[in-house]
Amino acid sequence: IREGICAIVSVKLKNPQFEGQTKTRLGNPEVRTVVESTVNEKLLIYLEENPQTARSIAGKSLAASQAREAARKARDMTRRKSALDSNALPGKLADCQEKDPTFCELFIVEGDSAGGTAKNGRERKYQAILPLWGKMLNVEKSRVDKVLDNDKLMPIVMALGAGIGNDFDLSKLRYHKIILMADADVDGSHIRTLLLTFFFRYMRPLIDAGHVYIACPPLYRIYQDKKSRYAYDEDDVELIKEEEGWSSPKMQRFKGLGEMNADQLWDTTMNPEERKILQVQVQDAQLADETFTLLMGDRVEPRRDFIRANAKLATLDN
Repeated sequence: IREGICAIVSVKLKNPQFEGQTKTRLGNPEVRTVVESTVNEKLLIYLEENPQTARSIAGKSLAASQAREAARKARDMTRRKSALDSNALPGKLADCQEKDPTFCELFIVEGDSAGGTAKNGRERKYQAILPLWGKMLNVEKSRVDKVLDNDKLMPIVMALGAGIGNDFDLSKLRYHKIILMADADVDGSHIRTLLLTFFFRYMRPLIDAGHVYIACPPLYRIYQDKKSRYAYDEDDVELIKEEEGWSSPKMQRFKGLGEMNADQLWDTTMNPEERKILQVQVQDAQLADETFTLLMGDRVEPRRDFIRANAKLATLDN
């Protein structure tokens, strides 16, 4: 049994020996022998008395074994591909001209339409664009072999060039700003959440090193006569009306990034001199881990309880 079991084993002995400075692992060899034999004996008795449970455990163990083998083959394939072609990049990536990753930005954009607009509006010298296509995977509910086979996530792995999971190497990162650019509505928030779950679970050093950012595209364009301004929410709209003294301005609501032209996307969301981006930070690693498990995991009841408890705090997209 290599996964899926939670157990507390209490061992009392006179001279405990611990491994490492953190002292989180008992090192007495004689204890391991006793624990293994006792657990083996009692577990066999339990499985013989509960055949249905035994079949469930055996099925899970077999599925986990198959998943590990598939993941190993996928990792080996990725390594071989990298060895044969260290410059292998996803086909839809519009790379930048700059080669120093310190100055390079990668915009991960949802959809070909918005991706095309971003490619036309970017600063080619240091801004790269990667449009995503296909079905977005919730990695919290998926085994690693499914992640490695996903046509929406693997292009990200290839573009960043630093590997994935235990093979992730931050020193090989090709861009030091990874900016998630999705629509300003609830659907865009969902895409960002799925991507953040992926980064947290499989590329955690990216977040810890401060390389992940969230773009903040406007939701509205307000204009009167020849002047126009952009707003991020309805409160922002009212503030702009008051500042400009506009009584009846016209207003355009962007349903998605693709509704902006290239100049608008550059002016509002991509221009370093004007844009607003949020750096993703983890202040409490344990709380973050628990939150991803709660909100993105398989268990429905705890998530429903969380939503009910926090529903009044939500900002609804109108």
